[in-house]
This record gives sequence, C-alpha cells and structure tokens, in this order.
Amino acid sequence: MNQKSHFGTDGIRGTVGEAPITVDFVLKLGWAVGRVLAQAGHAKVVIGKDTRVSGYMLEAALEAGLTAAGIDVYLLGPIPTPAIAFLTRELEAQAGVVISASHNPYPDNGIKLFSPLGEKISEEFEQEIERHLALPIVTLNAKMLGKAYRVDDVQERYRDFCLSLFKNLSLKGLKIVLDCANGATYHIAPDLFKQLGAEVVAIGVSPNGRNINEGCGSTDLTLLKQTVAEAQADLGIAFDGDGDRVLLVDAEGQTIDGDQLVYALAKYGHAKNTLKGGVVGTLMSNLGLEFALKEMGIPFERTAVGDKYVHAKLEEMGWTLGGESSGHVIQMRRHSTGDGILGALGVLEALIDSKATIADYVKGMTCFPQVMINVAVLCTQDPMLNPQIAQAVADVEAKLAGRGRVLLRRSGTEPVVRVMVEGEDAALVQSLAEGLATTVKEVLVSDQQHCML
Repeated sequence: MNQKSHFGTDGIRGTVGEAPITVDFVLKLGWAVGRVLAQAGHAKVVIGKDTRVSGYMLEAALEAGLTAAGIDVYLLGPIPTPAIAFLTRELEAQAGVVISASHNPYPDNGIKLFSPLGEKISEEFEQEIERHLALPIVTLNAKMLGKAYRVDDVQERYRDFCLSLFKNLSLKGLKIVLDCANGATYHIAPDLFKQLGAEVVAIGVSPNGRNINEGCGSTDLTLLKQTVAEAQADLGIAFDGDGDRVLLVDAEGQTIDGDQLVYALAKYGHAKNTLKGGVVGTLMSNLGLEFALKEMGIPFERTAVGDKYVHAKLEEMGWTLGGESSGHVIQMRRHSTGDGILGALGVLEALIDSKATIADYVKGMTCFPQVMINVAVLCTQDPMLNPQIAQAVADVEAKLAGRGRVLLRRSGTEPVVRVMVEGEDAALVQSLAEGLATTVKEVLVSDQQHCML
C-alpha cells in the first residue's frame, strides 16, 4: 500500500482493528463506492468473503455504507475470490467486493473490488473512491435507500461455470488430496473434483473463522505432503485462503510451484494450438521458466510483482496466459482473473490428455536456484541509483555470465531492500547474494549516516 492511496496492488489490507481496516473505515468505504457508482444511475453490488471471523463484521459495515448511498447489495457469503469475479458478471452487477486477506493469517483482512467485467477496478475508479472518502457520509432519505438480498445458489452457479469449461474432462482413476486452507474453497472444490470422477481426500475443510491458512493451504504444504504420502495419492492440490492461488505436490512430495504450473499450461496450449501469443510472468518468475519457454519458441514478458500487473500486461499484449511463482495463474480464455480451481483443472487436463504425471510433465523446465535476502535498511529511492550499488550488481551479473539474474527492489510495506540472485550454481548464487546484500547494507547505512551529519 502506498502513502498516496488506500489502495495497494491487491486492494486494501490490514490487521482488523488497526488502520485502515476498521469498521468505521469500511462503512465509509462502502458509502464512497456507492456514491461513485450512483453517479451513473441505480446500481447493484455483490459482496463475497472468505471464512475469517471478521468477515461478518466487515460485510455488515459494507452493506450499511452501500445501502446508505442507495445501492442494492447482493450477499454471496463465503465464496472464492474468482467466483465473486464471475458472479459480478453473471448477476450483471456494477461492482463486486471481496472481503479477504488471501493467504494472510486470520487477524488480517482486506477489501478487493472488481469491475462489471470481473476484473480489478481501474485507477480512475480508485481515485474517485479516494475523493469521496474525504467527504462526510450523507445518508439518503428512506425512499432512496438501497436494499440487501441474500443469494443462496452461488456455490452451484460457480461450480457449474467451472464444469462448463471442462466438459470433456474425467478425473476417474485419480486419487487427489485437496487442501482448501480452511478457506473459501472448502465447500466447493471437493464436490467439484468428485463430480469430475476423482477420488478425493479433503483436508483444510473445517473452517472456524480463526484457522484459515493455519498450517495448511498453499502457504504451508507440510500437511498436504504428509497426507499425499499416507493416502498414496497421485498428487496433492493446495489452495490459499480465498482460492485465487494454487500449488501442487507430486506423488513423491515434491512441490510444483506457480512457475511450473504456468509452464505446464503453456506447454499444453502450445501443443494444442490454444495458446494465444506468449506468456506473462513477473520480476520474480524463475529464469528456468523463461528459458524453457524460449526453447519452445514462446515469447515471455515480465511485469512488476502482482497479479494486477500480470493481467494488465496480458490485456496489453492480447495474450491469454500468465502467472506468478506464488500460484496465481491467469487463463484469460477461461476467466477474467486468477483462479486456483481452474488453474488446477487446466493442468490436470494436460496430464490426462498426455498420459503423464505432473513430475514428468514439468521436466522440461529446470528451476534455477534463487536466493532472496531482505536487507533491513531504510531506503527512500531506487537503490540502483547509487553508483556503488549499481556497480556491485554489474559485477554479480558478470559472474553469472548470462545464465542468471539479479533483482534489487524496495519493499512497499517494510523498511527493507530485497536482494535476489538467481543462477544455475546454487553455491555461487548463495555466495553472490550474501555478498551483494552486505554491500547494499554498508552503502545505504553509510548514506544515511552521511545525511545525518
């Protein structure tokens, strides 16, 4: 989240009870969104959430703010983020609201907004909301207030949507462990995979409001790996708390990350001639993905970290596939946003059609060792503007000899500089990363001391 706006790259987030995620703020946010939408006439908004205990409180605050502004509200209940994007379109709403902090622990929560097309809202819309947040709340008279409705069949609608995209897919004969992170996919994913014929072992499907992402889900694969081994399953699939990320575990307990999933989908799409253009990754996408795609003649572009930027680049290029190593996978030919369930089904389709295991299917991509070190130092500008740091980076790049990458970036949320080095030789990468991190710290600390004299 930057200082000029409440909106970060993935909506508004924080710890509940602390700025900006307070009941008062969310109430006013709902009103501000409502006033912006009301400028174009009568509007309706859908609201969905994950399983956090604070979701009920924030849902009520948003409902109050929106209806005070004259907006009709459709409450979807606990439902994956990509389902909310779909239902925003399906119900012809003017906006969709997600109450979720995704992969974060349960005390956190956040607000994410979708456009009528089921895409992230524009910066212009964000700016209009910001402008209204600075105004006092004015409740419309009773005749003009909005109404609230509960939509009861949202799970079935979204499940049918997913099934419609994979009409010819049969998972019969596969034993799959699904880890739903005690989050928003807990009551949809197991039934959907069973409908497709899989034998499903479900874990992380007992949310209590406080156990979302706790020792489970895509942020902690320990339980999934253990369960895959005990159940002698063919593979394991882990979603995050709101269902827009997915990671896999193969039969031997090896992690298949988001870059490898994107590779698998690109490989299959290329073979079937369904891949339009190239693939979009981020600055953190593994170099092995870039090299593997290049060998297949598939173009590759990088963006800043964040699925919002991946989506924007896909639209700019007219391409259909992109993602992040964290497990955000965007298949534009299937959905307008990242979707963990659809990402998993797309990969399973490739495996079944190719009669391959996930481990065999991704062998064409070699993941390069990647070391990230957070240097705890205050940095107010791009560290690469410092000549000493720029030279140190150039020296590291020379030692990698074109078979590696260096990335330095300031954190947007913490007083740290992230130093990433990637290359083929793990020992060399570790050594170079540590050396560069030391240089960055020494130079920036020296600069700060100099400025204080």
